[in-house]
Amino acid sequence: MKLDGVPFSLDVTLCCGQVFRWEKRGEWWYGIVGDRVFKVRQTPAALSFEDVDDRFIRRYFSLDHDLQRISEKIGKDEHVKAALRQFRGLRIVRQSPWECLISFICATYKSVAAIRQMLNKLSARFGEKTVFDGYDFYTFPGPEKLGNAAEKALRSCGLGYRAKYVRETSRIILEGEFELEGLRSLPYQLAKERLCELQGVGAKVADCVLLFSLDRLDAFPVDVWVKRILLKYYADRFPSALVQRLLGKESLSNTDYERLNEFGRGYFGEYAGYAQEYLYHYERMKRAKLLMLRRCGLPQD
Repeated sequence: MKLDGVPFSLDVTLCCGQVFRWEKRGEWWYGIVGDRVFKVRQTPAALSFEDVDDRFIRRYFSLDHDLQRISEKIGKDEHVKAALRQFRGLRIVRQSPWECLISFICATYKSVAAIRQMLNKLSARFGEKTVFDGYDFYTFPGPEKLGNAAEKALRSCGLGYRAKYVRETSRIILEGEFELEGLRSLPYQLAKERLCELQGVGAKVADCVLLFSLDRLDAFPVDVWVKRILLKYYADRFPSALVQRLLGKESLSNTDYERLNEFGRGYFGEYAGYAQEYLYHYERMKRAKLLMLRRCGLPQD
């Protein structure tokens, strides 16, 4: 499939912390979405893929998003402009709302590597095995499997205290008491409040689900990285007493979260979620580079 000038970076999109179960083998990325296992690779002007069609690829990787317009809308200062330049082509993936929900319940206070390991164990234990290109893959287990699983079995996948949240939320969805797709038609705040009624879902998890699976590009998840970014680059937008207080604590109260979230949504506007993801990935990669330079004893310009 030719990209015809459409800005897209497959590597950056799959490595920026929004999805967790993709694997790169050689020049190919392998993924499983629903019950579809497929592979995709990028050349300078095209995408090659197997076992899915153009329509699926365009939708999953949000190639219909006008990235030029989005960049113009969110490029309000040099911080985000630098991120846009360095990671041009990063796109918000349209994930399955169900898998996205469980993934981010599991993601609380975990590194990307730990989240990936946890979800892979969960899929291997409760999902369905399928073989593609000689490799084993596992579908993500549905509400029936996780809702009826023993908490001990879920804990054995590394979920810890999250096991009870995963099981209870799965049961609610299994019993038809909550319909994820129905959130698309609700106003942002109401959809977020509804998600927060689920076990293990706070404001940050709700914002992640809205942004990464329900096309709410105005959602602005705030985790520890985003908090640091806002306090580092946008401190003049907040009362100094609030900044000093937040600098001295790692976690955020609900009130503090909403304060930072409201700033991000108000400042960046309808595509605030894109600004969040670009800044998040930019800061993480910058910190990783600094740590590597320190370990090697090299100048940290």
